[in-house]
Amino acid sequence: MDDFLTPVSTTYLKNLKGKDETEPVAHIQARQKENRATSVVTTLEDAVEILKNQPDYGSLISTLNFLCDDCDSIIGKPSPQNAAAVHLLVTEITPNYWTLLLESSEVSSDGSVSENSDAGLLLRSLSNVTGLNAVVAHINSLLVESRHRKKDVPSQDIHLHLQVFLDVTASLLRRPGVIRQIWAASVRELPDVALRKLQSQTLNSLLSSSRVLSVASEAANVVGINKLKVTGRFIADGGEYVKWIAVNIASWARVASTDLEFRSCYDILQRAMSLGYQNALVKLLIDELLLRSKSNPATFIQLCFQQPATSKKIMQILLDYLAQRFLSHINIHNDSQNKTVSSVAGIISTLIGDDPSRKSFLVSWCTSSSGAGLGDGIGIRRAVLAALATDKDTITLVLEKSLNQFGDQLYIKHAAILQQEVHTQVLLLSAGYVSRLSPIRLTMLVRSGAYMSGVSNRIASTQERTRLLGMVVGEALSTLVDKGKNKLDFHMDETETEEFESLKSLTDLSDPVGTFDDLCEASQSIELVASSALSSKQKARSEKKKRPPKPSAAANLPKAIIEELDSSDDGDDDLVPYAKGSDPEDSEDDAELVQRNKVKAPVYIRDLITYFRDVENYDKQKLALQTAPSLIRRKANYGTEVQDHAEELAGILVGLQDKFELEGFSETQLEGMVALMVAQPRSMAPWFARTFFEGDYSLSQRTAILISIGLASREVAGFDTGTFKTSADFPSKQLPEKIQQLYLDAAHQGRAQSTDGSQLKALPSNAIESMSHALMADFLAPLAATAADSATGPDVLKLQSFTARYKRKTSSGLATRPRMRAVPNTAAALLAQSFFAPLTAHFQAALRAARRVVLNPALLSLYLQTLGIVVSAAGGPATLALPRMTAELWDLLLGVRVHVLEGLGALRGWLIALAALLQANDDGGGSGMRRLCEDHGRDIFETREWVAGVFERIRGDDAAGEENDVKMLAAGVLIKLGEVVERYQALLMGDMANFS
Repeated sequence: MDDFLTPVSTTYLKNLKGKDETEPVAHIQARQKENRATSVVTTLEDAVEILKNQPDYGSLISTLNFLCDDCDSIIGKPSPQNAAAVHLLVTEITPNYWTLLLESSEVSSDGSVSENSDAGLLLRSLSNVTGLNAVVAHINSLLVESRHRKKDVPSQDIHLHLQVFLDVTASLLRRPGVIRQIWAASVRELPDVALRKLQSQTLNSLLSSSRVLSVASEAANVVGINKLKVTGRFIADGGEYVKWIAVNIASWARVASTDLEFRSCYDILQRAMSLGYQNALVKLLIDELLLRSKSNPATFIQLCFQQPATSKKIMQILLDYLAQRFLSHINIHNDSQNKTVSSVAGIISTLIGDDPSRKSFLVSWCTSSSGAGLGDGIGIRRAVLAALATDKDTITLVLEKSLNQFGDQLYIKHAAILQQEVHTQVLLLSAGYVSRLSPIRLTMLVRSGAYMSGVSNRIASTQERTRLLGMVVGEALSTLVDKGKNKLDFHMDETETEEFESLKSLTDLSDPVGTFDDLCEASQSIELVASSALSSKQKARSEKKKRPPKPSAAANLPKAIIEELDSSDDGDDDLVPYAKGSDPEDSEDDAELVQRNKVKAPVYIRDLITYFRDVENYDKQKLALQTAPSLIRRKANYGTEVQDHAEELAGILVGLQDKFELEGFSETQLEGMVALMVAQPRSMAPWFARTFFEGDYSLSQRTAILISIGLASREVAGFDTGTFKTSADFPSKQLPEKIQQLYLDAAHQGRAQSTDGSQLKALPSNAIESMSHALMADFLAPLAATAADSATGPDVLKLQSFTARYKRKTSSGLATRPRMRAVPNTAAALLAQSFFAPLTAHFQAALRAARRVVLNPALLSLYLQTLGIVVSAAGGPATLALPRMTAELWDLLLGVRVHVLEGLGALRGWLIALAALLQANDDGGGSGMRRLCEDHGRDIFETREWVAGVFERIRGDDAAGEENDVKMLAAGVLIKLGEVVERYQALLMGDMANFS
């Protein structure tokens, strides 16, 4: 019966007065007619009244046209009427009409909305400080409501509203030049200076003080980032948001004509520098304002160099960017003039001009303990000095400071050798310029006592590399000043090598300051090539989708003549038919699921990179990950494929994400990084070390970098990194049963060996920990023979018991280990120069940085263990680089003591690195330890005293835990140092008398 009762119409009434009685339908219809009659808006009050009374679509469009066209409405100075109109647009109009407005508007592929469309009218009405602030405040109120709602109350309505307002915010900010539009609409026309300042500060707080970013990120987290439009996700992503700010600032700076505009633009830039993406922000500004064709450097100077503090940060990022983008291929052996170096020098010279503060910064950059482009090639130093050489006094100041630093005893002893080599290059280059600009001044400097004592301090150093640098500088400067037989010549074969001859030739190198139009053209060509490749790829995809299927080739062939054969003679008896399901491609029951066009494995490095970049294709990601290690190793010495694409491939591997949850993802990623370092150790090991400290990566990614460096160093040194052998002669077998089980469990963790002896290849994420356990076992093995005491536990935890046993052992005349025959370690120099030196040098620079990520206890522990592994891999009886590595690592360990006390993990890593250092210097015959006492007597006493304090504080109650490991290692280090002190106490008497 209900089906027969069909309503003709339905009317819903709204109680507007808060009373129980309902308003008659006639009144409602009368009010709607009145609204339609007054759709022509003449004043702001009329617009507010229409927006209050639920306008229809036509009335709304008329009102929005009035608000956008009338200069005295929204774009005027702030007023109660303006605030009321914006409030109604945000709270009433936007939630109800935004979807409908979008349907009636043209939206481009990048998400931008036409300004003259219906949705564009609403966005233009909100394109001011008041409108943007109202939108952000409303999103924040929705977030507060969602947090206060109970779990049992559905919040789907809030999620829908958040999606709408996030879309509105993204559409509002995506339009080109929107920051300038908002600033001009809100600030430029205000007559009051105080009001202009207030509006500018509000705009800065919204855009560049992370208010929009933080609110949008929280809202995207509540809604789900996948539910947002791809074109609108930039407001919730810090990196993309900063790039958006950079593009808007650059476009604003190009058209800015007044000091007020430049000042406001700089204020936004300065605030945006604190968002945490300084490098990305400044690099985009460099690309947009300096490296584009027909760019004006004065715009960049006026925008970025208004305050000294900010200008120093920008100059530092600029030098790093120019070095990595244009000068990475220039090495010390390129001793001729280079056009790219001259162009970069032209950029630097133009930017510094005659400003004394910028020149002072460059002088400090060349001579500071953490400066001069550490980790970058010599090209950036050549460019900076060429720019400074235009001023004779400035380049002379660089030479004077470099000479004073070069001979300083504390600098010689404590500075990383990689940093000393960089400063040596600066010294020789500046000396060459001074010799051409002012020969008398160079002669006076070379004849000074500071220079003489500096070279003497170098030659008196115990480190071979330090002595050689002093000899090279002495010979090179003497060649510039002295003539004939007066030239200094040490007649050392070591200083006649190709490397040191290239160093000496730096004094003859002179790079002219050129124009940087070539760099602008190169940047433009790179962008054009990238865009054309992208457009052709998109075009190919679209054609592939639209192209009709081709007719089969068999259809066009002539029909074959059918010939009847006698089938009585069966000649196919020997043919065995295929079993059902033998073809893996036909294993699917459903024919539609059978994949015929399978992706082929890449055979070139460029194809491998293309596969990695196609992050949406599961098959390509899987194939690229599985193929990368073997392909890199196969192409390592075949052509220049790996060399040409090494840095690009390394960046992809480090930042790779496991989007498809592939099996063995972490292990295969590590294998690829290790293969890349083994293939190109001289270039890629320093790159990975620099990336670990400077890259914008997570802790897990930095951990993977350290693990790959440790594994690659072992493989370069010739050690097996596939498994840990646990045979009977493994050092951990000599430990007491209780401790032995601890080491066996650690060694077996992530690395296994089958019962038949076959090695299972694996690269687990804890490979550094496994190798550290092996080093620790090897270090404690000689001390473990008398370490069992069933009543009171392992005596290795008792310092006094171990000292007594050691004295009884030495008095009984037990034979020492047989002395090993000295075999030259050819890989040690490579490990010291490419693996060890970059890690220690960048660590000293990282300690001075504001954001010291490396001091995270877990990361610091892994870093110190990696250094110990590298030293262990490079160490040996005939390792020439071992004294230098020992000095740098011991100095680093003593300097980082205060930071490792924050956690047992970091303290354990510190002790493992020290144990590896002592183990590498112990050659069994005593010469290595004697040299250790001669060079590091005070360090031995200082380390022994500090470790003794650590031993007393650690309880070591957990028999198989981290605390027990720390206690054992501390005891082992104390015993080892005690042996050294007792054996060479006469030699150490002088250092011990002065030690306090």
